[in-house]
Amino acid sequence: MGGAREGARPLTQGGRAIFFRGGPRIPPQKNSPINEYVLRFQQVRLISSTGEQLGIVDPQAAIAKAREEALDVVVIAEQAEPPVCKIMDFGKFTFEKKKKEHESKKKQKVTQVKEVKFRPNIDDHDYDFKLKNIIRFLEEGDKVKATVQFRGREMSRLDNGRKVLDRLTEDLKGKANVEALAEMMGNRMHQIYSPIKKH
Repeated sequence: MGGAREGARPLTQGGRAIFFRGGPRIPPQKNSPINEYVLRFQQVRLISSTGEQLGIVDPQAAIAKAREEALDVVVIAEQAEPPVCKIMDFGKFTFEKKKKEHESKKKQKVTQVKEVKFRPNIDDHDYDFKLKNIIRFLEEGDKVKATVQFRGREMSRLDNGRKVLDRLTEDLKGKANVEALAEMMGNRMHQIYSPIKKH
């Protein structure tokens, strides 16, 4: 077929694809700050693909320079005077940018509130087991809602629940901050602990 030769690399201009060596590339989205977009400026400050300052040039010269390297001319600082452009592979640049954003999101842990339930007359073995779980949750960066659940006549001895939470607060010194003091809701008394941030 006539027009573009096989294995060429396109650069869009005026809505049409211009092809260059280096293989096909995905056309940028409409209004991407790339290639023909720079024609709206009278002059641009151009940076080469290797980071070399090429000085102030007209947009046509910038596009021509990018064509020579089968790359794109991308606006990286439009508010500058004149706007700053760099010669690069826009497809690769976009891919790497999205990859970094994805990795950054993966590293951002969403804080959860883990609830651990106690009885007002909890025995030491059960208490120690729950304490270890709470410490693990805190070390993983989560908050912990410690809940003491009362049944029947236990409601007349709420101080037993406070003793459990006071003991827990003491055992968590240096590992957690008390975010919300003991609060009674229905037949449950709870207290919120948050992990101490490491600097």
